[in-house]
Amino acid sequence: MTARKHRRSKRRGRTRHKSRSKHPNRLRTWVKRFALLCCVALIGYIVYLDIAVRWKFEGARWAIPAHVYSSPLEMYTGSAISKTQLVGELKRLGYRDHDKPASPGTYTETRSGVDLYVRSFTFWDGPSTSQLVRVRFDADTVAALHDGSGRALDAIRLEPRLYASISPVHHEDRVLIRLDDVPPLLILALLSMEDRNYFHHIGLDPRGLARALWVNLRQGQVVQGGSTLTQQLIKNLYLTQDRTVERKLTEMIMAVLLELHYSKEQILEAYINEVYLGQSGSRAIHGFGLASYFYFGRPLNELGLAEIALLAGLARGASYYNPFRSPQRSKQRRDLVLTKLVELGHVSEVVADRAKQTNLGVVRQGTVATNDHPAFLDFVRLQLRRDYQEEDLRTEGLNIFTTLDPFIQNTVEHAVAQRLTKLENIKQLESGSLEAAVLVVRTDNGEIAALVGGRHARFDGFNRALEAERPIGSLIKPAVYLTAIERGYSLATLLDDSPLKVEQRGAPVWQPQNYDDKFHGQVMLVDALSYSYNVATARLGLEVGVDRVIRLLNRLGLNREMRDYPSLLLGAVNMTPVEVAQYYLGIASGGFRIPLRTTRTILTKDMQPLARYPLSLEQVIDGKPLTMLNHGLQSVVKKGTAKGLNKYFPSRLKLAGKTGTTDGYRDSWFAGYAGNYLTVVWVGRDDNKPIDLSGAHGAMHIWSDIMQEVPLQPVIFPVPRGIEFAEVDRRGRLANGCDGAASLPFESGTLPTRHASCAGGVIRSKSSPVAVKVKTWFERLFSK
Repeated sequence: MTARKHRRSKRRGRTRHKSRSKHPNRLRTWVKRFALLCCVALIGYIVYLDIAVRWKFEGARWAIPAHVYSSPLEMYTGSAISKTQLVGELKRLGYRDHDKPASPGTYTETRSGVDLYVRSFTFWDGPSTSQLVRVRFDADTVAALHDGSGRALDAIRLEPRLYASISPVHHEDRVLIRLDDVPPLLILALLSMEDRNYFHHIGLDPRGLARALWVNLRQGQVVQGGSTLTQQLIKNLYLTQDRTVERKLTEMIMAVLLELHYSKEQILEAYINEVYLGQSGSRAIHGFGLASYFYFGRPLNELGLAEIALLAGLARGASYYNPFRSPQRSKQRRDLVLTKLVELGHVSEVVADRAKQTNLGVVRQGTVATNDHPAFLDFVRLQLRRDYQEEDLRTEGLNIFTTLDPFIQNTVEHAVAQRLTKLENIKQLESGSLEAAVLVVRTDNGEIAALVGGRHARFDGFNRALEAERPIGSLIKPAVYLTAIERGYSLATLLDDSPLKVEQRGAPVWQPQNYDDKFHGQVMLVDALSYSYNVATARLGLEVGVDRVIRLLNRLGLNREMRDYPSLLLGAVNMTPVEVAQYYLGIASGGFRIPLRTTRTILTKDMQPLARYPLSLEQVIDGKPLTMLNHGLQSVVKKGTAKGLNKYFPSRLKLAGKTGTTDGYRDSWFAGYAGNYLTVVWVGRDDNKPIDLSGAHGAMHIWSDIMQEVPLQPVIFPVPRGIEFAEVDRRGRLANGCDGAASLPFESGTLPTRHASCAGGVIRSKSSPVAVKVKTWFERLFSK
């Protein structure tokens, strides 16, 4: 081989060698690049997870529902509250009967009253502290209030009842609590069962995972979990429940990130508020704050050792250890928690054994804020939509304090259910065919104390109080008579109750009839109202003008478009019970237009004031015509269509009201008021079929059942200047001293000019015979 060939051969060999040596280098380069890319991606993913962890943990972690509270029971010396009523409210609030109340949420009955330890609560006007209170009664009235030291108290109020929540779309509910408010024993029990090394790991606990694996293998079943509390919080707060390797790795990374940014106390507080602990219908119960009410009916700080152990045991599996469905399994889990507390030295064996001997102690059924009164809540939401978006009500954790009176609400619900069944039996109607709607309103401020939208008051559905538009019949008549009185008519003005025909363009001749199918000739205005004479009312309304009656209804707060047809004068206009209540409130309040209201105030989730709904009123009816109309409505009860109430109520109350019945007996109405409450009742059928019940024989019975249970005050309107009383006979003539004469209010200058002769009547004067003859002679002279 020549030298040249040898050199070429060596160069080719080096070239082949170099070519072979480049492949491993290139592969290593690509591996490095791929590894770098993976690192960058992992770092990017970790950064992304870090942002997600902090964004949610520092922001709105939960969509917290609005919580809706009733009106608190307030007591002061002289308030009309009975011992039975107070004890009933204490039981509804979860107070426990103890021999000697020594801690918040306990009470005992004494011979003369009740001793109770009132809970602390943050009201809209500031926090109240817990204290021992002694309440003494005289019959059905609070006679005295003293604190534990015997000092007299001006007033006391119980905490309001949480009766509803406006849940988020995913139906989670919780009551947020701070870690400082959590009983230390609950924290010990929770860590003993779920993560005893919690304060010593950084989100992951390899030793705990290995220990759990070993215990589970020995037991042949899963009795311990390897996840830390931090991992459980990450899974519940950020991730799905999927069992995949990718999700588990993500959970571990996020747990470490969470521990890097936040303290153990912050993480533990979040877990205590997040953990799933039960199910109430479609609502998921999250956090120990709400679970305490759900299972035991009282706040977390009032629970004993056994109850705390039960709650701590539910954290592992609330469905599996459900005390309502699986009480035996739940008790075993509770007792295991107690055993762990003994093993770790947190409680003594004697104390734990005593707790193991107790029953579960859960309430009869898991009920807390389950919307017990859906019809009332409908009205609350309707009014709040003027100021809040629906999303705010579902997610911002607002605390809504309403005007609902639990005692009156329960009274109404019971009265409706019981009376409708009786009416169906009396009239032989199909069982369940009758429906009703009721509103009870405070006359001084328009607060709705109770509202029912149907006979099944605890079920959500068609709300007849808000949505059922029905003809109101004779309930319209007070507006007709008030319009006339404002235009100079008096209660003694004679009205014509003879046959009436009204020609109507493009419509049949209108010929109103009285319900008794009779005509009564010349009748006083007050009697036409008392006995609800249709023809006299129609003729009066036509004289004053249908349009004026409509304007008066608008003044009283009725914002409904109405046409000035003559038939409107007899109630041929549809209204909801809420609208009727607004209309009658203008009369019952003394002539003021006061918007109906369901909400007093709203606090934020941190119990800071957000909005108040103060009393708003405007006087729209002068006191003089209102005094005369009120007298006429009292006459309805005293001698007219509602006189049946006199069997159940003392005359001193001076009740006022009006019955209403529509054509074909399809609707039965009654609107009546005492000095402090106005109640409106409607009874009918959803299919609009006849019920054969007048206002006096249907709705008025429910009204009576309700108002007999409510502490009532008499109707006393201050008599304005310019009003004087005089006695008149049934023909509207002055009849002072005559038998059968009625005392009526008159505006000064409008007294009747005619005098009754009292001929044939009995003179009640105790004057001498000569004086009587002189008086009679003068009456006859002036009557001419």
